Amino acid sequence: MQVLRLLYTCNKSTLMNFEFEEFSSPEDIFVYMATIAPPMKNMMPIHSYKGYVFAIIPLSPTTGNIYLMIYTKGKLDGKLLEFDMNTKKFRSVESAERADKNYFVVLTPKNNTIADAAIKELEKSSI
Repeated sequence: MQVLRLLYTCNKSTLMNFEFEEFSSPEDIFVYMATIAPPMKNMMPIHSYKGYVFAIIPLSPTTGNIYLMIYTKGKLDGKLLEFDMNTKKFRSVESAERADKNYFVVLTPKNNTIADAAIKELEKSSI
């Protein structure tokens, strides 16, 4: 697991502070997300963008300046994925039908400036 820190600064004030955590597979990210989700929240967003699968989680909701980006390299297909925590497997589905499963909405934006800056820093630091 790799942890990196990226600070965005503008006019000598910190706008955003990112912490990074790398996982081996999308399934590991799904396990992480499912365990930190509030009870009865079984629908969560996940991004598939520029060769990375990731989620951005606010760590300081009151100040809004510290975020955790959990990621792995890869790509997800499908708009809605059903994840079974017991088997650590996911599959593409048309609708969320079961309360005992976790569902991930796959977001594939055309442009994501925050993710672009984070990915650039990740790739620069891994050289």
